[in-house]
Amino acid sequence: MTELDPLLERVRVAIFDFDGVFTDNRVWVNEHGEELLAFSRSDGLGLRRLDEVGVEYLIVSMEQNPIVGARAQKLMVNCEQGVGDKLAVVRERTERLGVSLEQTAFVGNDVNDTECLRAVGLPVVPADAWPEVKPLARWVLSRAGGDGCVREFCDAVWQAQHR
Repeated sequence: MTELDPLLERVRVAIFDFDGVFTDNRVWVNEHGEELLAFSRSDGLGLRRLDEVGVEYLIVSMEQNPIVGARAQKLMVNCEQGVGDKLAVVRERTERLGVSLEQTAFVGNDVNDTECLRAVGLPVVPADAWPEVKPLARWVLSRAGGDGCVREFCDAVWQAQHR
């Protein structure tokens, strides 16, 4: 049992930023102006573990990008894109599900995630999160964005709730 276990046990909703969490925050652009991103395949199996323990989840991204939607569809994750006010989406989703912010985890990596990280019961950041947001986290993951940090988070929730 770790000090995080009580927090992980009460998570009912997990909300993820996309860039810098599912990705390493880099983007490749080809000669046609098309963007390419890299992802960790292990994240999908982690999300299935959240399904097993009944934790709802959502991707919330400021970016409006077909790649985000395509990846979310492949992972079978609901996704809100082009979101200017992430906290409003977090509040709306938790209220609709009848879940408190204390029972909510948010995984984000940059200053545009600050309000959400401050509002939830379990604020989480990847190992390579922007230095300004790391102090807001209850948990700094050992893995970086795009390198299985989503899987690390999901596995820990599954483990804490699967006992």
